[in-house]
Amino acid sequence: MSKTNFLFALFAIFLCSSLSFAQSGIIQKTDSVGYYKLNDVVITATKTPTNTLELANSISVIDSIQISNSNSNNVFDVLKNETGISFTRQGGNGTLSNLYIRGANSSHTLVLIDGVEVNLTNDPSGVYDFSALPIDNIERIEVLRGPQSTLYGSDALAGVINIISKKGNGSPKFSLLTEGGSYNSYKAQLGVNGSLQKLNYAVALSTTGSDGFSVASEKYENTEKDGYNFNNASALIGYSFSENSEISFYTRFLKSESDNDQFGGEFGDDPTYLTNQEEFSIRGEGKIKLFDGMWNQKIGLSFLRNVRNNSYDTSSASVNYPFYINDYSWAHYDGRKYKLDWQNDFQLAKSYLLTAGLEFETEESASEYYAYNYVPDPFSPDIASVIPMQDASTFGIFVQDQLNIEESFFISRGARLDYHSKFGAQFTYRIAPAFMLWETNTKFKATIGTGFKAPSLYYLYDPAYGNENLNPEESFGWDLGIEQYLFKQNFSVGATYYYNKFSDMFGFDYVTLKTINIKEAVTKGFELYIEAKPVDELDLKANYTFTDAKDTSPDSPDFDKKLVRRPESKLGVYTSYTFIPKANINAEVIWVGVREDVDFSTYQRTELKGYMLINFAAHYDVFDFLRLNARVENILDADYEEVFGYGTAGLSFYGGIKFSL
Repeated sequence: MSKTNFLFALFAIFLCSSLSFAQSGIIQKTDSVGYYKLNDVVITATKTPTNTLELANSISVIDSIQISNSNSNNVFDVLKNETGISFTRQGGNGTLSNLYIRGANSSHTLVLIDGVEVNLTNDPSGVYDFSALPIDNIERIEVLRGPQSTLYGSDALAGVINIISKKGNGSPKFSLLTEGGSYNSYKAQLGVNGSLQKLNYAVALSTTGSDGFSVASEKYENTEKDGYNFNNASALIGYSFSENSEISFYTRFLKSESDNDQFGGEFGDDPTYLTNQEEFSIRGEGKIKLFDGMWNQKIGLSFLRNVRNNSYDTSSASVNYPFYINDYSWAHYDGRKYKLDWQNDFQLAKSYLLTAGLEFETEESASEYYAYNYVPDPFSPDIASVIPMQDASTFGIFVQDQLNIEESFFISRGARLDYHSKFGAQFTYRIAPAFMLWETNTKFKATIGTGFKAPSLYYLYDPAYGNENLNPEESFGWDLGIEQYLFKQNFSVGATYYYNKFSDMFGFDYVTLKTINIKEAVTKGFELYIEAKPVDELDLKANYTFTDAKDTSPDSPDFDKKLVRRPESKLGVYTSYTFIPKANINAEVIWVGVREDVDFSTYQRTELKGYMLINFAAHYDVFDFLRLNARVENILDADYEEVFGYGTAGLSFYGGIKFSL
């Protein structure tokens, strides 16, 4: 039997066993447990609304209140404090901003914005850059940790970050925010949302910018400031035909310009290195409920295009960096993604939900790169690399069942089969049982599953380094945890141990000079969290993550060494207090332990020292229509690096005014 036939057979066995559970009819669900209302209902974990008490998944939720109270400019800053997440920013705001879940590569996290997969198809690793994503009109963010390819396909090897926009409701509401602060930073935001009979709408426009500071750290005597400007527009519009059918449209546009430095460390200043990008995404989605809600369907169609340009020209300014090999370069990257998805939820019994879906996705990418010298130089020859528009398609089918036995034992199981136009079939699975001991309000949970990442179009087709015979990267992961709830005190505490193994990761063959499946890595550790709401006015959250992330690639010079830029220890604390109905103060503490990085001037490993950030935010409603905002970042004025040789902001102050009508 071929591998493809075997996978289809295994998939069919899973589907049949799922249906047999439904037909048995022995599961009875009651509504006698009144604790559910105290907990979050999330969507990302199962692609259906599910209470967190019923989930074995490790998932964090950031709601609109916390997002608004933080006064942050972007989603990256909101996520830095979350459980299981480490982060790097390659300079100040406006530079490459990456998140890492449980020590995995940043490209191993799938990022969704209202159902649109926004990982870049024109990036070699398919990473998502959070630098230009504002908090405009965001209702909630759900962070799901662990392999999730069973429901989400490629890119979800380590987890999923799902960003969900606010839905307009009620009479029209208008808002205008203006803000300014350190480094000549500015922000202006305009929003309108509401509903009119069966139509709902929410629109947000914003511009953000700053003169910035040197991307290459100033402690290496770099002085040239690197500024940025981001312009964003987003809209979510929906129409309800009836209680059982609705349609919605989401769209977002980004245009950004950033000054950058190509290198960090000594002689890093480059006043000519510029980056700009434009991104457009749109999604249409329809939902319908049939047979009194026993069969719910969702069908969506989405499109994403990202265009990026990088350039420098050493003839127009005084640049003295020893690693420049050419006088001029220009790069253009054009990536597109089309996706059609169809999801069906069958409520086959009161305590049994079966979900099945189909997805078809096509990625396209083209790039151009030129570098040359004004005076011919035999030691740094001119370079021209052109990749014409290339494409790859993936067809996926998945099934998942969710069982609830006596309101105490919950389990979800899933299986998925994808067929990629280059490497063929890929099978993934996931099993997630949880048991709630109501006598002590204790939950025991476990998950086990697999994930994969398809090779990017760059890795497949680049004329110098591409390899059309690449297989996907793969992951296998499991976790085991316990959570304790004290419902009357609105208090919960939890601990989870996790293990992830990554294999067939993309690396470079120094003999053939091609990309090959050669790298391996293991990440393991544990997560601790505490959440409490002792009174309505006070919220307390704290989390600690320990991560042991190592390179296990055979015959690698980095064998058994730590993966760079991942701290072993990270602590996050958040507290928010509304001391009168019109005022709120909140503070966060982020402590990051030592990490290893590479000094690219010597290609030797170096250690980045640990650091602590303390940030403070507050607002006061002078009138119902007028709010004053304030934010202080890095109160301790910590001197630290997230990436070796690159700068970070010192003590910073920001303030603003928001009008709401």
